Formats: sequence, C-alpha cells, structure tokens
Amino acid sequence: MEVYDLIIVGGGPAGITAGIYAQRARLKVVLLEKLGVGGQIVLSDDVENYPGFRSISGFELMQKFEEQARAFDLTIVDCEVTEIRNEDGYQLVQTHDYDYKTKTVIIASGARSRRLGVTGEEEFIGKGVSFCATCDGFFFRGKDVLVVGGGDSAITEALYLAKIVNKVYIVHRRSELRATKILQERALENPKIEVIWDSVVEEITGSNTVEGVTLRNVVTDELVEIAVSGVFMYVGLLPNTEFTDVEKDDSGFIITDMNLATSVAGVFAAGDCRTTALRQVATAVGDGALAVTSVERYLNS
Repeated sequence: MEVYDLIIVGGGPAGITAGIYAQRARLKVVLLEKLGVGGQIVLSDDVENYPGFRSISGFELMQKFEEQARAFDLTIVDCEVTEIRNEDGYQLVQTHDYDYKTKTVIIASGARSRRLGVTGEEEFIGKGVSFCATCDGFFFRGKDVLVVGGGDSAITEALYLAKIVNKVYIVHRRSELRATKILQERALENPKIEVIWDSVVEEITGSNTVEGVTLRNVVTDELVEIAVSGVFMYVGLLPNTEFTDVEKDDSGFIITDMNLATSVAGVFAAGDCRTTALRQVATAVGDGALAVTSVERYLNS
C-alpha cells in the first residue's frame, strides 16, 4: 500500500490552506473531502471580513482557495472518511472506496450548524437565514431580525446585532435564558432587544428573501406572525468528528494542544472541528498553516 506523509480530511478553509502549505513543503499529501471544497462559508452570500477582499461571496472565495491549491498540484479526492485508526505505527484512513496509509493526519472536517427543521429554513439559507452574525449582520443594518436560542452564543450575537440593526427579537423555548447572568442582564436591559419567551419557530416565510416568521407558544399553542428580514440560528453546532477516536470535549469537538496536536501521535486537528474560541475563515486559515508546520516537526523528529 502506498504511504503518504500526510492525509488532510476536509476541504474547507483550514484543509485547503493545509494542502497549500503541504505542497509547498513538498510533502506527499492528498486531501479528502466528501461534499466538495468550501465548507460552511460557501453558504454566505457576502464575506467582508476576510482580508484582501472588500466584498466577496463565500462560494467565490473558496473557489479562489481551490484554484490556488490546484495550482500547486494538490490532489483532492471526493470521498467520505469513515474511520481513522492506528496500524503498525501508521494511520490508516478508511473511506467507502479506498484506504489510505499515512504517517500523519490533519483533521479539518469542520462543523455544521444545528438545524431547526422547519419550513423555509433550508430555502432561505443565504437569503435571510444565517448562522453567523459577525459574517452577515452588516447586511441587516436598520432592519428587524430574529435570533433563535438562549445560550451564550445566541445572546452574544444578539448584543452584537443590536449595534447594527433596528430591532432584535430573541426567541427562546423556555421562560429563562441559559446564557451567563451578565449576558442576560445586558440583553434584557438593551432597548433594541425583545425576548419572546416560551416560543419556537414554526415557519420562516418570504418570497425571494426572508420576510417573516411564524412562532408558536409552547405553553398556549398560540401562533404569532412577526415581520423580520433576517433569522439567525444559534441552537448549537455539531462537529464532523464521528469518524475519529481522538480525545474530544463533551460536544464532540477535538481537543488539541497549542500546536494543534491531538491525543493520538501523528494526528492533528485544524479549524472548526476543534475546540477554539473563534470560528472564522481567518482563524481556520491560521490553523491550517500551523497544523502543517507541526506535521513537519513531527515528521522530522
């Protein structure tokens, strides 16, 4: 069986960056991606916080990432990784079609936003439905928006949006928020934020873009319609890490050290799939670069 220096799992910003750095380091590498190059960022219509581009769609940005990687002759294979396991000092990366034997692995498989599963949700992703206020909040300046969730992420993002938009509705299925007390205090004291308690989203409506939502009170079953231009979902993230047995936190995110090494020798993690304080294209790119540098040190040792 052919032995690689490095297998990269995932074709988002972290994985593609790692591939570019690995090719420049003349490592024998292949990148495996199950859904096509891009990651979550391709869902954003406009990206304005990635240096070098005043405004660019997530799809176009990742096209440029891929073009640069292929210019360095990075091999990208469309396949799904089903398991990574140690075998005789090497890592065996299994897919449905082929098994890869490698000295090191970078897991850059990303994370996916939890979905509500309501009518209109998938239809309006990128057209009013968003999972990132720092990415998309600017486009709702002066408008009314809805934030779904009651944890730290939801309240933090609601406070961020309140600086930009006209009004923020927070919809929470319980009668108390789950966020830390200081965040709750700030949100409840903010005149631009209104919390709608004991309620869930039943439907997201609109024509070409989001125009409103239908809410259901879980106590009374009463339905209420609210006109909003954007819906921001913060009901959690699900890391794409089911195929690996490295150490993870309670949510399934991979735990790494400062060099992005995991609990398994020769296996590293980069980007949104690992425990990190910020999940942005810029931080994922940094992770991809650092991970390959750590791989090189590991191989040289």
